[in-house]
Amino acid sequence: MTETAVRVRGIYTTAVTHLLEDAGGNDSENEYSVVQASEPIRERFTQSFDAAPADVAIETTRDRQGLSVSGDGDAVEPVADTLTVGIDTFRWTATIPRGAVFDAEVIDAAGGSGAVVDLGDGRRGYLNYDDVDGYVDTGNRYRVQVTEPAPPWADDEPRVTPTLAVRSGLGTLSRDRTGVSAALRGERADELVGMTDLLSADVPDDWGLRWHHAAADADLEAMEAGLERLVERARELETELADAPAEPGEPELLAAPRTTAWLWFGRQSRFALDDARRAVETTMPGHHRTKAADRAASSAVDFAEAICGSVAADLDADADGAFPFDAVARQFGPVSDDRLEIGHGKPDGRRISLGYGDVTDWDPEGKLTLERTMSGGGTYDALGTPKEAGDTAVTKFREGRWWYPTTYTAADGSTKGTYVNVCTPVELFPETVRYVDLYVDVIRTPDGTVDIVDEAELEAAVDDGLVSAALAEKATTVATAVKRALST
Repeated sequence: MTETAVRVRGIYTTAVTHLLEDAGGNDSENEYSVVQASEPIRERFTQSFDAAPADVAIETTRDRQGLSVSGDGDAVEPVADTLTVGIDTFRWTATIPRGAVFDAEVIDAAGGSGAVVDLGDGRRGYLNYDDVDGYVDTGNRYRVQVTEPAPPWADDEPRVTPTLAVRSGLGTLSRDRTGVSAALRGERADELVGMTDLLSADVPDDWGLRWHHAAADADLEAMEAGLERLVERARELETELADAPAEPGEPELLAAPRTTAWLWFGRQSRFALDDARRAVETTMPGHHRTKAADRAASSAVDFAEAICGSVAADLDADADGAFPFDAVARQFGPVSDDRLEIGHGKPDGRRISLGYGDVTDWDPEGKLTLERTMSGGGTYDALGTPKEAGDTAVTKFREGRWWYPTTYTAADGSTKGTYVNVCTPVELFPETVRYVDLYVDVIRTPDGTVDIVDEAELEAAVDDGLVSAALAEKATTVATAVKRALST
């Protein structure tokens, strides 16, 4: 059995910790130990957590929609498997993983605080001006390392810096530092620096060591293991780069010592994570769905759970049905007269904006109507009717439903057809309607003909591993039911 040490941070931490601990005790080939646990996690779980170096680091994405799982290649895949908790969890391996080293060339230095760089093979990165000595101009080349990868659905480019570093959670070895330091203040910082002299492992030449806050809870044995791990990773990186030219060359990947996987959670997956968290701590229905929707909601959710613990603990298994959409939407949105974006996710990881509309009707049970005025040009997808300036698109969404209809109407009131998108369960976030498109759709043309379209695209997505067989079957079932309803 393989034991993997995992560090977890973000809004999904309690659920993820429970899933990992539970997986390790269920006759799995892999056993997981959560390390460097935060204070709330230590309080919620009965077992103790070591301040040991991590093989895998799990972090909530900046938009709170999913997770990054980064670490040793052999360890990342089984961890990601364990956290694929629902039929609408999507997963990809990053082409620009954390810690990867590239030769890069600046292609756009017009940004206010940083430049876009070419990493080769169509990959892009973002280089902050403050991280570079001297003036940054188009055509400049740098050897850079990925410090903050970006999920495929995000608009941001991965953050890169022109230095080399290796990390373990307890500390960082980097080429742009010298000596030993600590990211703390006062006596504990001095103690960490002094205790480093007691370790048998030595900081390599040309590298500097900085202990992180997590090292404050580590004993000498854990610090020893942490430094040994850092030295090992530094040597491995040096070996991978041994044949690289002294100066940066054409944009290309030089080394990828770590693997990063992305998990994008849908609504059902978030409710499955609620169930996992509920096994440990009081958890309101829609805990993760609410926190994912708006950063400001986190403290409100925590407060509600703290004062209503006894009530929430008695909730039955139908937590989805008990989700307080009315209260959440009235507090954070969306409600009538709001303006919403339609965030059209794709199973390959892309997120496409279908534009913005006005909420013209709203229901506390989780229903709303979005109205958009269309610009002219082309035809409506699959319907074949012309798209003309002044047309109106009326889209009706319902929280948790696997489809939504859009009816297109001409300026004179005549109908141009209805397009029903089949997708993962809809989430009505304060600024965005969120879901992942499942390719297959249903149309009703102006003459009343109803048909299912794009079935071949769904089959191709299954063949390519982008959509699971179970999810494809669900999409087909939904499309068939919608077609039957529109035909009556």
